[in-house]
Amino acid sequence: MEAILKDPAGAVIGLDFDGTLSPIVPDPAAARIHPEAAAVLAELGRHVKAITIVTGRPVATALRLGPGLADVPGLVVLGHYGFERWEQGEITGPPPPPGVPRAEAELPFVLDALGLTAGVAVEDKGRAVAVHTRRASDPEGTLAKLREPMAKLAEKHGLVVEPGRLVLELRPPGMDKGQALSLFLAEREARSVLFAGDDLGDLAAFEAVRGAGVPGVTVCSGSAEVTALAERADIVVDGPDGVVALLKELTSAFSRS
Repeated sequence: MEAILKDPAGAVIGLDFDGTLSPIVPDPAAARIHPEAAAVLAELGRHVKAITIVTGRPVATALRLGPGLADVPGLVVLGHYGFERWEQGEITGPPPPPGVPRAEAELPFVLDALGLTAGVAVEDKGRAVAVHTRRASDPEGTLAKLREPMAKLAEKHGLVVEPGRLVLELRPPGMDKGQALSLFLAEREARSVLFAGDDLGDLAAFEAVRGAGVPGVTVCSGSAEVTALAERADIVVDGPDGVVALLKELTSAFSRS
């Protein structure tokens, strides 16, 4: 953290979205960014080299669920684990792989054969498809039953399984949050980096911070559901409230210097 405080103009601040900037909710479509996050990021953006949100969500969805994010100076949103990019109002990225709609078309039959239709939600993410079990009567047990069938479905259609907080996502291989963050750090010639996340998909970004070759800080947006990230984090805070409070502290320190 010392390097970031001494040289904010060289710092890149990377952030996950769900569980980090936005509280986890039973219905992913009902998620909303922390009410103070956009304003804090807008002020933070005046001091640092760059801010990037690295998320499994499509960038359009992250921006819709995060009112005010589009106004954050210099913000770059890397969606679909880095396959998609939003910058200065423009979205770029490759077309969705054909395996995603094919897998999504088979999912209802897979769920029906397992007797897991009640309380299980399928989310079409464009370049990926996710199955959420948070609203099932036994969320953890339902997730466990889905692991092997989802792995087989992924293999059949040339996809990979991305595990998360009571969710399994089928997405194309070839990119993850770590690769996306590493490429962004190199592009911006970062002299330091902070990355905050909450879930297993953020472990790759943590590893990217460790291997960046510049001073780095990893922050876990803590929860009772995921402990693996907290065990590897430099700083653990209390969910999105804690993340926003930490960013506020950073901004205040920059303003005083």
